[in-house]
Amino acid sequence: MLKIGLIREGKIPCDSRVALTPAQCKWLHKNFNDIRVTVQHSSSRCYSDKEYQLAGITVQEDMSDFDILMGIKEVPVNMLIDKKTYFFFSHTKKLQPYNQAMIQAIAAKKITLIDYECLEHEDGTRIIGFGFFAGIVGAHNGMMAYGNRTGLFQLQRVSTVNSFQKLIHTYFGLKVPVIKIAVTGSGRVAHGVLEIMNLLGIHEVETDEYLQKKFTYPVYVHLKGADLYAHHQTGLYNRDDFHLQPKQYRCKFINYVGETNILLNGIYWNKDIPRLFELKEMAKENFNITTIADITDDIHGSIPCNLGDSTIENPVYGVDKNTFKRTLPYATNSVDVMAVGNLPNELPRDASRYFGEQLIKFVLDGVRKGGNETIDKATIIKDGLLNEPFSYMQQYVAEG
Repeated sequence: MLKIGLIREGKIPCDSRVALTPAQCKWLHKNFNDIRVTVQHSSSRCYSDKEYQLAGITVQEDMSDFDILMGIKEVPVNMLIDKKTYFFFSHTKKLQPYNQAMIQAIAAKKITLIDYECLEHEDGTRIIGFGFFAGIVGAHNGMMAYGNRTGLFQLQRVSTVNSFQKLIHTYFGLKVPVIKIAVTGSGRVAHGVLEIMNLLGIHEVETDEYLQKKFTYPVYVHLKGADLYAHHQTGLYNRDDFHLQPKQYRCKFINYVGETNILLNGIYWNKDIPRLFELKEMAKENFNITTIADITDDIHGSIPCNLGDSTIENPVYGVDKNTFKRTLPYATNSVDVMAVGNLPNELPRDASRYFGEQLIKFVLDGVRKGGNETIDKATIIKDGLLNEPFSYMQQYVAEG
């Protein structure tokens, strides 16, 4: 019998998403005799304890007797249980300093950590994640921020509705003004952004049209790898080569800053990948962008004016175009930045249902059978020791 425990979220601010919904847990019990899911008490989940109980799922406090413990966000050190197997988003594979103490505690407690972010198909595409709903909420918030800055239209907060379907209804009758929007990325985040663009009736145009034409209706351009990066020597883009040696490439996004009002950023970034622009570019007269939704949310990353996380409660802050200091949103001579780290938490039920479906379809069978290559490649630490694919993290885990 595989005993799975859904743990309470401990990171502050608290996340309300879940790995498996009550209906999904009930389905697992009905279809698999060798799986039992138990839920830890929580007052902050998007699904209440009572909803799990009505689905026939046991709710209790003690999680010490389970084979697999599943959460969403990082688990605080004081909540980690020795020698358990955990699934959650650890945010450690980029050697993030703010999670170093946690990863060191995981090693010391001889825990096995399987990171959702590292679960990949054979072609390197991530198997599960909340990116689509991050794109949905991030695009909405970016558009909302531009409307607030200009006064040309108004959008309500996503959190005022409790489903994506209801959010769609808030767009009825909305007339978006003549603006140009740049959408970057090609993964789940970008797909969510494009969904909002289509729901708002914003027309997609080609890159040459975007750069050269004036329009009488709102438009967006979708910029993927070949549109954004070029090899220093050849001027060409090769996806595999780019991911192997990104320092050999330059970014071409600077060509778009003079024609863009809103930037909705959904690209993957690490420290070796060139930024979309540099801070000094913001001070130039041709920098026309006034609103940036940095949905992938890397501090000082692909968006250099991402000065740190904003919150769901206050998602937008300003960055002065000359001093590059943080200001109140919608200030004169500033760029508004939306940089929320837990965007899907504004649509937690939709996001959780989608996440759980992918988990059941592509991951749980491997868990039931005691593991497979996909799970092994996503295992950062096994029984307290770094797994081979993550040997580059040795110093990060050991030092201190």
